[in-house]
Amino acid sequence: MGKRRAGRELLRSLSKKQKKHLREFGEEHPFYDKVSGRPEATQICELSEDSEKSSAESDSEPEVERVSGYHKLLATLKTSPESESEEEEDESESEEAEESEAEMESEGSQETGEGEGGDEDKKDVPEEEEATDTAEQTLSQEQADGTDTSCDPRHGVIEEFTDVKHESEFSLETNFMEEESGDCNADRRDSSSSQALPEDPFKQHMDKELEEKEIEKMSTLPKTSSQSQWPRLGQLIFSSTLEKHKTLKADKEVDVKQLHLHKPLESTWPKVNKQFLCAVDKPTDSSFTPLQRELFCIMNSYRDLFYPERNALTNGEEIRHAYCLHALNHVLKANAQVLSNNAKRRDRKPGTDTDDHRDQGLTRPKVLMIVPFRECALRIVHVLISLLEVNDKKKIDVSNKKRFKGEFGSDPEEKPPNLKRPEDYEAVFAGNIDDHFRIGVAILQKSMRLYAPFYSSDIIIASPLGIRTVIGAEGEKKRDFDFLSSIEILIIDQADIYLMQNWEHVLHLMRHINLLPLDSHGVDFSRVRMLNLNNWSKYYRQTLLFSALQDPQINFVFNKHCFNYVGQVAVRNVPLTGSISHVVVQLPHVFRRLEADSVTSVLDARFQFFIDKVLPEYRDAIMSHTLIYVPSYFDYVRLRNYFKKEDLNFTHICEYTKKAAVCRARRFFLKGEKQFLLFTERFHFYKRYTIKGIRNLIFYELPTYSHFYSEVCNMLKATDSGVDATWTCTVLYSKYDAQKLAAVVGIDRTAQMLQSKKNVHLFVTGEND
Repeated sequence: MGKRRAGRELLRSLSKKQKKHLREFGEEHPFYDKVSGRPEATQICELSEDSEKSSAESDSEPEVERVSGYHKLLATLKTSPESESEEEEDESESEEAEESEAEMESEGSQETGEGEGGDEDKKDVPEEEEATDTAEQTLSQEQADGTDTSCDPRHGVIEEFTDVKHESEFSLETNFMEEESGDCNADRRDSSSSQALPEDPFKQHMDKELEEKEIEKMSTLPKTSSQSQWPRLGQLIFSSTLEKHKTLKADKEVDVKQLHLHKPLESTWPKVNKQFLCAVDKPTDSSFTPLQRELFCIMNSYRDLFYPERNALTNGEEIRHAYCLHALNHVLKANAQVLSNNAKRRDRKPGTDTDDHRDQGLTRPKVLMIVPFRECALRIVHVLISLLEVNDKKKIDVSNKKRFKGEFGSDPEEKPPNLKRPEDYEAVFAGNIDDHFRIGVAILQKSMRLYAPFYSSDIIIASPLGIRTVIGAEGEKKRDFDFLSSIEILIIDQADIYLMQNWEHVLHLMRHINLLPLDSHGVDFSRVRMLNLNNWSKYYRQTLLFSALQDPQINFVFNKHCFNYVGQVAVRNVPLTGSISHVVVQLPHVFRRLEADSVTSVLDARFQFFIDKVLPEYRDAIMSHTLIYVPSYFDYVRLRNYFKKEDLNFTHICEYTKKAAVCRARRFFLKGEKQFLLFTERFHFYKRYTIKGIRNLIFYELPTYSHFYSEVCNMLKATDSGVDATWTCTVLYSKYDAQKLAAVVGIDRTAQMLQSKKNVHLFVTGEND
């Protein structure tokens, strides 16, 4: 009774804010701790040599959970009537969201199975509930595996988990070729047989010694380009500053033995890639699809590549397997060269110094893969493991595999039921869609080490946000980008998604890659290549860029941040028919051209054109139910502020709008209580809600994804009001929107529209019109 009374007295002495913090975190806020005037006595104790071992053993043994005084107080707090009222206040917003969702659902969806109300809103990006469930599942798996969870940032600690146990096993400095391969004679036979074939592209690229005149030429002179037509890729643009490099020709058939693949990959690649060969009607060879054959032909020549026709539904996995093969082939060859030279240096006579063993960079990481979600990293690691396993009997050793599956995998049951989304949405947002991650991978022929420290890794797989938080910003104390100094292959997959996340992270990465490190990090400078010592790494780096679309920002990265001395290859196919052909409602389309003097002035010119010429036509109450589609968030904020200043009757939805506010905005717009709805492209990208009640549609700018144009136009069919004749669609464009315009209306109409300065009226009567 005394303890309970003391707990109640302590509870009454707490303020409302303190009670809320106590309920959420299980302890009082440190700000309210009572600090005595005298310092506490410091107690020094000595640990035994076996203390680390005993602590590890004790962690693995089950312990009886100790209940602290704070938790006892927390138990009394949960039964307090005051805390119950506070919980009701905290849940009021979520209840309001559920009520509004129920109203939206009852107001009139005649489309069965569309799942518009609460089920849609459960699919947040990222989802907090799914993240919590995944964290709990991961924690239970890690405790079962006996792994350390104290370094996981999701468990409340800032530092990440890195595998420090297997450092010596995966060290390139302390291992030798005999220990790795197990058959030194076999390696010699492979090297002797490869002499009869053309020179290995890896050695040809990395052993090339550029002269200062060539470096100066690449830095100052413009690139010369040439065109070529390939059977599968289509129109290619080859560009290079060095004139002696000739245009590459497509190989009709590929012999795996002539590709100079590393020993295990020759046998594993056909098995791993077999799933894609089944879909080919008449495969010309037994190991590559037509798309993979032409892509790998460019990759294996170590040219930069930009492929803007990646599709998550059709060819996404084909491309992933192709660049994983190229990256793994590069890493295995580089490591084999180091291990072989280790044996030569060990066997040489004492006192003989040689400069022939320069086979490393200033840091170990060689390949950097940038992917948007954890699910992508999971699939990459699975492909790498499959390529290293010769057969089912010879499984490779993968350290921390269970932990990796727990943190990067997902539970299929976590997905809310009865959600109807487009197929491309389901393909992009499959699995774990957390976009803040990074992981180092160390690879030797018979084993793989996940969660390797960056400076002990061969491959780094990260998201733009994950790599940005490590690089940091200028002025921050804790930042590091030395591990990017010797990157030899940079792979940026699904670059279009980064436009929907934060493109600045990609630009920040490109500004910090292949710079001289600030610290030596224990490197043996006698083994470092001269190209790295001369700070010429960026001229040897190969960049592979894959995207679902062509965009000026992506083109800028490929043209201004890629300096490969071998040259560049870009796929430049023009769309013959645009996405306007997929509009299924009878809708007049008015394309209104605005004039701008430069790219930098087009933002102000577009805003002024909208408020002077377009908006006055829609101010009348007759033009109600007007949705304004805004691709840029900065334009959205500018329009929102202007609408507030002019006291217009409007509501707005963006990617940062809370669930309850989204439901209210959709309800107000459907009922006609709000005349305008500002709608951002990123919200549509992450949600794909069907907005009902649209009668007038304004594209403030052409959408980034061309198929979003037809999707938003087809939302008008969700309005059952019998006033189809009053529907309107207005599109604003300038001469700087040529790529986006061609993706919507086709290349022929684009040429006509850019030549004419008049407004263009198009009337679409149905699909494929």
